[in-house]
Amino acid sequence: MAKLVNAMRGAGVVTDYALFGAAAQMRYTEAVATFDADVLIALPSPERLDAPGPLDQFCAERGWQPEGEAIRVEAWPVQFIPVFSPLTQVALTLAETVDFDGVPLRVVRADHLAVIELSVGRGKDHARILALLEAKAVTAETVAELAARHGLAEAWTMSETRFLDAP
Repeated sequence: MAKLVNAMRGAGVVTDYALFGAAAQMRYTEAVATFDADVLIALPSPERLDAPGPLDQFCAERGWQPEGEAIRVEAWPVQFIPVFSPLTQVALTLAETVDFDGVPLRVVRADHLAVIELSVGRGKDHARILALLEAKAVTAETVAELAARHGLAEAWTMSETRFLDAP
C-alpha cells in the first residue's frame, strides 16, 4: 500500500495522502480491530464530478481492483477518502512520514486522529480516543485545544464528561 500511495502522489493522481483511521492508530496504540485501511487524500481537481476516476483508473492499471467502497491492495481493502473538512486538511498537511518496511508512508498525527474521531463520534471512535489517551499518545489538554480550534469544544466536553469522568 505504501508503494501505491507514493506512486499515486508521484504521478499526480493525488497531491498528498496520509494513512488515518484505525490502521493509523496502530502506530500509537495496541492493535485495534479493522477491516480496511483508510487513506486521506487531496486530489488535484477536487471540484470534478468524477474526481476519484483517475485514482480508480491508476489502481486498475496496476491490477488493484475495487471491492465495495475500497480497492483491494494485496491483503488490505484500502478506502481512499478525499479531504472532507478543514480539520482533515490540516491533519493531512501536518501528517508525519514514517518508515513502513523500507518505504516512506505518511500517517496522520495522534492528536489529529483523536479529534477526527471526536468529530465522527461513534462509540468505537470514543474508544479509540480513550486508547490514544491511555497510551499517552495524546493528552486531554492537547485534544481539548485542537477540538476548540475546529469548533468541537462542546463535543470534547461531552466526551470528557461521559468517558473520563471529568467535570
